[in-house]
Amino acid sequence: MYFARSAGHRIAYQVAGNGGPPVVLHPGMFEDGGHWAHLGYTKVLAATHTVIAIDPLGLGAGDAPRDPAAYAAERRAASVTAVLDDLGLDRAAFWGYSLGAMTGYAVAAHAPERLTRLVAGGFDPDGFRSRVPAVLAALGLPGDHDVYAIVKEGALADPYQVAVIEAGDAAAYRANYDAFSREPALGERLAASGVPVLMYAGGLDPWHDPMRDFALAHGAPFFTVPGADHGEALRRRDDVLPEVLPFLA
Repeated sequence: MYFARSAGHRIAYQVAGNGGPPVVLHPGMFEDGGHWAHLGYTKVLAATHTVIAIDPLGLGAGDAPRDPAAYAAERRAASVTAVLDDLGLDRAAFWGYSLGAMTGYAVAAHAPERLTRLVAGGFDPDGFRSRVPAVLAALGLPGDHDVYAIVKEGALADPYQVAVIEAGDAAAYRANYDAFSREPALGERLAASGVPVLMYAGGLDPWHDPMRDFALAHGAPFFTVPGADHGEALRRRDDVLPEVLPFLA
């Protein structure tokens, strides 16, 4: 485990691979960088790349501030560039899922020169709130329902994530989520960044259609993980890697 510093906070990360081109892996909410290895991605990618798996601020081995301002999109981007700086890297590819995809959009918006390309799964560039009303309506819940409870309940269905959650700080998780759920849309800045982007989502993910529409509108490649909801699309490694590896190459 290695540590970089950003805005006074420690950002934890791990490195694997044989010295190939660098790719940063950034997990979603209630996940740490080790989740990529747990799901089998790191081993495959490490055969051709230097894999840098980040524990996002508030998760895993890094610091866990309780102030939502620490998790603003620009701060998330700075955490990634701090890791690149710590490794002496000018640029790297980036692959993020859910919260990780949003972080990738933030890097493309605030520091596009640090990215060679971006793979984004399961998150709409126009923000978390774009599909919340439809999700709540489908669940028969009122529009003011606290979505945090739904997100956490979904995470608790995965034993790996249960261990991550139990080892962490509940107040930091809430601050992280509060910032994540309120971030403004980054779609326009992503489109203007010039960073090559590959997007994907599960066919049953509420963010599938907005992501597909964004990709079509801006000439970016997009693929669907058939029959998968938000959580399952990440677990479908054997469906995802054949689409992503050529793009990274």
